Amino acid sequence: MKSSTGRPGRAPAGSRPSFPERAGAVASIICLAIALLVLAINAVLRIGAVVLALAGLLACVTACWYVVARRGVVRALAAIAALIALGAFIAGVVLTVISGWIVLTVAVLGVISVLSARFALGRTPKAIRSATRSSRAKAAKAKAEAAGLDGSAPVLIMNLKSGGGKAEQCGLPDECVARGIRPVILQRGDDLVGLAEEAVAGGASAIGMAGGDGSQAAVASVAARRQVPFVCVPAGTRNHFALDLGLDRSDVVGALDAYEDQIERQVDLAEVNGQTFVNNCSLGLYAKVVQSPEYRDAKIRTAAEMLPDLLGPDAEALDLRFAVPDGQEFATAHLILVSNNPYQLAHPGGRGTRERLDLGELGIVAVQVSDAGDARNFMMLELTGQVQRFPGWQEWTSEEFTVGSRGPIEVGIDGEAMVLDPPLRFNTRPGALQVWLPKQALRVSPAARAVRLLARSTAADLMSVAAGAQPARIA
Repeated sequence: MKSSTGRPGRAPAGSRPSFPERAGAVASIICLAIALLVLAINAVLRIGAVVLALAGLLACVTACWYVVARRGVVRALAAIAALIALGAFIAGVVLTVISGWIVLTVAVLGVISVLSARFALGRTPKAIRSATRSSRAKAAKAKAEAAGLDGSAPVLIMNLKSGGGKAEQCGLPDECVARGIRPVILQRGDDLVGLAEEAVAGGASAIGMAGGDGSQAAVASVAARRQVPFVCVPAGTRNHFALDLGLDRSDVVGALDAYEDQIERQVDLAEVNGQTFVNNCSLGLYAKVVQSPEYRDAKIRTAAEMLPDLLGPDAEALDLRFAVPDGQEFATAHLILVSNNPYQLAHPGGRGTRERLDLGELGIVAVQVSDAGDARNFMMLELTGQVQRFPGWQEWTSEEFTVGSRGPIEVGIDGEAMVLDPPLRFNTRPGALQVWLPKQALRVSPAARAVRLLARSTAADLMSVAAGAQPARIA
């Protein structure tokens, strides 16, 4: 098991915090303490409402388990119970925070505390940018010349239908032509990898993709293999890869600036049985549900029809065999998530994003939630940021990982449903992809900017900075 080190944002080791940083640390600690005190006093004064909200929440989670794991009368009764419990939860919350000034005070203090902590610990965009290794366009062009690619127009492959037609709505083909970028329109039935290979073989000095994450992975695999720069244009639906690269997902045209005056980054790719992915590969319940042909047109209905067979009392355990770092072996899991660098999953700040894309490791999570009691415990631990304490939760990092099974395994790779033959062999490719980013991009993900105020390590770091010492590590 590995831990992440060398995070960006702080001054070089040995340098002492400046006076403004120390003041920021003190302000963060004081504001957080006052906010927690206000919340504690409010909870004591309204203990009945707090108990009602908590009881309603637990009952709602329990009922929802039976809604997804049962059919017929039991599901109908559970749905009614869930609505009643939800009403009790809402009533408890309303009664608990009925004083508007309390909500406003805590919110303001929380914002001040977070902003002060980000400044003190070097998590502001400016501090992170200054600590990020980058090179200018001239250096990138020099590399292209050395590879014999200079003088050829860069290429952008685009799926005009992806993301509800973002690329077409932005006039992306015309924007490319105006900037000297050759647009390649993906047509129905085209081989995306073949198009990318053809573009590189024709001498493209850089190649990009405007589309969803699955398409990004396909073109990125070619760029990495042929050692040409890659440009990510967020023209898909969710654009998780673009988010973790620090791109503005709402600025599709602005991503083209990377072709003209760029910042260069080396990021990792991951593979499963030779299939490249930039985000993650999921196995288990989600992977089974998305295999259904009806899923894309009726997601909720399809899940409701399939989940009772996968979670109910007569459900057969999923055949997914794997081992954790201490050598313990497991024969099943409801979910296995293997990601290209670890996701931040336990804490609200930056949840569902990756702090780094260059650690050279896979993030691996395996979860087993067997019944309604497990569902309650999982939810409570997740709310308190302690999900790793859940008995059915396994999380670690590694450079490789293997999953076995008696038959073909259904997987979701960057959102694309596939079926692969076992064993599934996952591995990381450190620094395999040279990415060009526009200079105006933040170049870090929400997870890299997040400050988890209630984490003990963060509190210790803030106390160190307030005392004028270099923090031991950044939480």
